[in-house]
Amino acid sequence: MTAGKAGRASSSSTGPDAVLRWGVVATGRIAHRVTRDLACLEDAELYAVSSRSKGSAQAFAEEHGFAVSYHDDPSGSGSGSGFRQLFADPRVDVVYVATPHAQHFKVVRAALEAGKHVLCEKPFTVNAAEARELVDLARSRGLFLMEAVWTRFLPATRRALELIRGGAIGTVRWVQADLGFPAAYDPNDRLWDPAAGGGALLDLAVYPLTWATAALGFPTALAANGHLNQDGVDVQNTITLEYPEGAAAQLTSSLQAAGPGTATISGTAGWIRTGSPLYNPKTLEICTLDGTTRVEEFEEETEGFIHELRETARCIRAGLQESPLMPWKDTVQVMQLLDQARSQLGLHYPNDQRAGAA
Repeated sequence: MTAGKAGRASSSSTGPDAVLRWGVVATGRIAHRVTRDLACLEDAELYAVSSRSKGSAQAFAEEHGFAVSYHDDPSGSGSGSGFRQLFADPRVDVVYVATPHAQHFKVVRAALEAGKHVLCEKPFTVNAAEARELVDLARSRGLFLMEAVWTRFLPATRRALELIRGGAIGTVRWVQADLGFPAAYDPNDRLWDPAAGGGALLDLAVYPLTWATAALGFPTALAANGHLNQDGVDVQNTITLEYPEGAAAQLTSSLQAAGPGTATISGTAGWIRTGSPLYNPKTLEICTLDGTTRVEEFEEETEGFIHELRETARCIRAGLQESPLMPWKDTVQVMQLLDQARSQLGLHYPNDQRAGAA
């Protein structure tokens, strides 16, 4: 595939009326959930899936109706990893990457080098250096690339931003958002594994940050506090974002405690509060200073991942390399904020040892 104009993909196999053939990398819980929504798209073909194990790949393919499955070759005969086999398949148009965080960079880079469009689970990478490298590669190859922060594409989120931009609550001055649950410690689980990018920050903080940056933009300063366990991963953290003229955001993510899991956006003329969980709210409560309070409800026929999937397909067909709803600069800037928070928490991962990483 040759590079197209900046901001546009040059694939000749994905015209405006084409059915996109999807490949899914990894077969964990999130892959199952997203694939169920992907199956609801009329213009998507569930074509290929890859996993480290043959059994998992075949079971996933059978459950969801994929045409082919790939898996790692333990014999060393040369067929290589399952995801590289999937990327070598010329029938695959776009891939969804659902591996643990620390594998995102390696897998997405291989997909782009193979000429595939990519939708990658959040967090996009482990650090901003990895994110910048992948964005540069997608740009140079003329390929679509997007971080799968599904909250950005939900009807409730887009409605909240419509209200904010329309002045329904005046000028936003303060955002509070939290997300947490008590997770049992298991050193073999990715949540607690430093090598997998474990901890509350990378796994959960993306969602409070999504609401803060959507309402207030990117901050001028960040302060982070938290606690690391014996393995060096954070079990809880708080992040304060500072903005010009005193606006602020207070964000919490935790693997120790359950919270309301909501976001509140407060302005000079009222406030908006999301329903719980803030990553997929079904309601918005809007209160204004004149004493009016109303609740808007949002029904979903699917889990909600379908909106980011539709946007991916729309952008590819339109020849776009990045989505205006989830642009590359936002992905990189969020990773920069997470890098700052990790630096203050003393939180380090093996991925940081790569040349040029933070």
